Amino acid sequence: MNQNISYEDIYEMCKQHMHSYVLVETTDGVKTDGIITGLDEENVYLAVPMSQNSPAAPGDPNVNPNQFGRYPFPGYGPGFGFYPPRRFRRLVIPLTFLAALSLLPWY
Repeated sequence: MNQNISYEDIYEMCKQHMHSYVLVETTDGVKTDGIITGLDEENVYLAVPMSQNSPAAPGDPNVNPNQFGRYPFPGYGPGFGFYPPRRFRRLVIPLTFLAALSLLPWY
């Protein structure tokens, strides 16, 4: 972890890698991979892949079927049709908490 990286350097690095698959490390040592989907003066927005056994996945026994009314998952039911479960969740990280950013390959 490089202690000499400034806020402006992190901002420019995020801006340069917009819509790229990256690994970010926060000042407390947490590492997260995801796609940079947005950036403003205070935050970086990531689309983080969800695991296959997340609570929102269809068929998961941890999901309360009454949570969404008559239909077990959002998107089911009259007028809604069917759409697959989400594969990404949104994560907002303040730029001041970023310690490092690395570009990752897609494969």
